[in-house]
Amino acid sequence: MKEFGPDYYNITEMLTEEELLIQKTANDFVLNEFKPLVNEHYENGTFPKELIPKLGDLGFMGSSLPVEFGGSGVSNVAYGLILHELERGDSGLRSFASVQGALVMYPIYAYGSNDQKKKWLKLLGSGNKIGCFGLTESNFGSNPGSMLTRCKKDGDNWIINGSKMWITNGSIADIAIVWARDEEGLVRGFILEKGMEGFSASDIHGKLSLRCSITSELSFENVCVPDSSRLPNVEGLKGPLSCLTQARFGISWGMMGAATDCYQVALNYAKERKQFSKPIAAYQLTQSKLANMLTRITEGQLMAYQLAKLKDDERMNFLQVSMAKRNNCMIARDVAKTAREILGGNGITIDYSPIRHMANIESVFTYEGTHEMHTLILGEDITKISAFDN
Repeated sequence: MKEFGPDYYNITEMLTEEELLIQKTANDFVLNEFKPLVNEHYENGTFPKELIPKLGDLGFMGSSLPVEFGGSGVSNVAYGLILHELERGDSGLRSFASVQGALVMYPIYAYGSNDQKKKWLKLLGSGNKIGCFGLTESNFGSNPGSMLTRCKKDGDNWIINGSKMWITNGSIADIAIVWARDEEGLVRGFILEKGMEGFSASDIHGKLSLRCSITSELSFENVCVPDSSRLPNVEGLKGPLSCLTQARFGISWGMMGAATDCYQVALNYAKERKQFSKPIAAYQLTQSKLANMLTRITEGQLMAYQLAKLKDDERMNFLQVSMAKRNNCMIARDVAKTAREILGGNGITIDYSPIRHMANIESVFTYEGTHEMHTLILGEDITKISAFDN
């Protein structure tokens, strides 16, 4: 197997030596340090926090940001390859790194003050501090503009009241990027620190998806935040939505990692599993499934690669990201399902990864913009008619 995974269109030939080395480093980390732990953590509903310093040492968080701002200064192709490999391990691992980089480090880098950048970015990039991103609320996910969390100016401070739901890393985070609406209706971003009076986080239990990930609810009760903790260089929904564009870019790569793992497990199993005196890989129906899986993965790989090249050239737009997120989640969902079919009864056990990926993908299919929302985003661009109010 090539390091990239199934590589039917020779994408590895288009990668630089640095990108190949970064991808192999991420692949080795997942195989040697994460995969031996994943089943235990998935069953227990925990995240392997002991690996966070290693993620920082390897430069896997905020990788495409400049080195002086806590990143590794790598290309967006390299960043995508890192997330591809992390999600090849588990969506919970990729989600941790994606939130840390795209949803916490990026808004501080893009919209923060110089003091905020100096205080937080290197600590976040190294994994010495953990962050979370507070936008979604219990009643407002696809429609963040209707958020109920409020911020009110009080001299040199702001008073924040409200709550956020489905927050990755919430209860272990040292800081939270929180978005709230002011008295004039403007959405503003703040850096809240753990331990602020009135600020609390509680874990959400009973998840049957993303079990190897910490998901929390954040609550704010008259939290007093100094104006120096406000992100000064952005107002309105542009701030949080631009962060989501960064995260969705990573998902388009990560989903191909999950699909690759499912495909490889199914292919290996089909070659070894015998029925009626020959491997099930010898049967036409199995070969049809494998051919379809490989074709869909190749389609998604090419889309993710071109998206990264556009991003490196500063020509990427959020509509292209919507298409890639929507498409590659759908591909991964179908590939995981087909892989489970090939595995038969064994496929429902934790000994084989497709069922775990299947459950995880149901969350990724929904978060960072549902499949339906991205469909309507594209539909509006195609027709120039908005369906959101219809």
